[in-house]
Amino acid sequence: MVQRRQVLRLGAAAAAPALVAAVSAPAEATVPKASAPRFQLVVGHRGASGYRPEHTLASYELAARMGADYIEPDLVSTKDHVLVCRHEPEISGTTDVAAHPEFADRATKQPTVIDGTTWPAGSFFTYDFTLAELKTLRAVERIPAVRQENTLYNGLFQVPTFAEMLELRKRLSKELRRDIGVIPETKHPTFFRGLGLELETPLLRTLERYALNRRGAEVWIQSFEAANLRALRPRTKVNLVFLTSASGSPFNDPKTYAEYLTPAGLAELSTYVDGIGPDKNQVIPRNADGTLGTPSTLVRDAHAAGLKVIPYTFRAENQFLPVDYRVGTNPNDYGRAIDEQITFLRTGIDGLFTDQPDIGVLARALFAA
Repeated sequence: MVQRRQVLRLGAAAAAPALVAAVSAPAEATVPKASAPRFQLVVGHRGASGYRPEHTLASYELAARMGADYIEPDLVSTKDHVLVCRHEPEISGTTDVAAHPEFADRATKQPTVIDGTTWPAGSFFTYDFTLAELKTLRAVERIPAVRQENTLYNGLFQVPTFAEMLELRKRLSKELRRDIGVIPETKHPTFFRGLGLELETPLLRTLERYALNRRGAEVWIQSFEAANLRALRPRTKVNLVFLTSASGSPFNDPKTYAEYLTPAGLAELSTYVDGIGPDKNQVIPRNADGTLGTPSTLVRDAHAAGLKVIPYTFRAENQFLPVDYRVGTNPNDYGRAIDEQITFLRTGIDGLFTDQPDIGVLARALFAA
């Protein structure tokens, strides 16, 4: 079994030049090191979700201590309009709600469709719970079959509010003597607006409370919907990021993600956002056999439009890696995650989202050596 310790053993400084030289990448992937961004960000995706149940204060804290520059909370709303940190409003897969008989009546009786995704009957949603009720639940590992070690922490941590996350950020920034950034994502903003629980105003008010709704703050607000970013632009000076999927289009938007990423689409985006967060396969697509292919022109085109590029999501397990970066046959073992990230850093991206921030920090250091 390829364990995390074996992967990170490659981090000795003396190994850096040899390791970077050994990483294979198509010629089109590379930019001269002097032309690469001065500092490429490591974003803790849902915290350090490779090591702790995602979107918990423990996951966020570990990400910061591992060296992540930014921490990413996904934001949804409770019934009483408080922003909490969950990847989706559906919580049966990330909390122990099913073990609480007092909430059995909150299970949906019919399938629920949110932005084209259908959740089956028997689902539980944050907007059917008050904050006080959610606080009686405990987080669990979302993908226990992949990250069995994370199940050790099941039942230990609450669902945090966005304010609690920012309070943690404030404390850790002081303790670690560096300004830890935050990159919140508004999840399904049109859907929540339809419920009378719009996300943007409480998000900005919470940032304001922590003196973070200002130009120069280490904050990026992200969304898969262009419409709410366009509406946010006159309301805030913080950076905005448009997230893109490898297929489809934003909810209720006639323009596809592919159209947004054309040179003309990027130029239009640059009038109201500061960066894009593409699926990493939009930066370097995979070949038909699952190996890593030739880089697209996306990084170059986005930079020409004045936009930063921070792709998602880098994960160390074999099943998430290109075929030629896997080690062994166990899909849950670690593969050549460091090599993969160095290959992407060579394209000139401005940062990356990773479930294992320590691997991102190490890959960046090796690339820069």
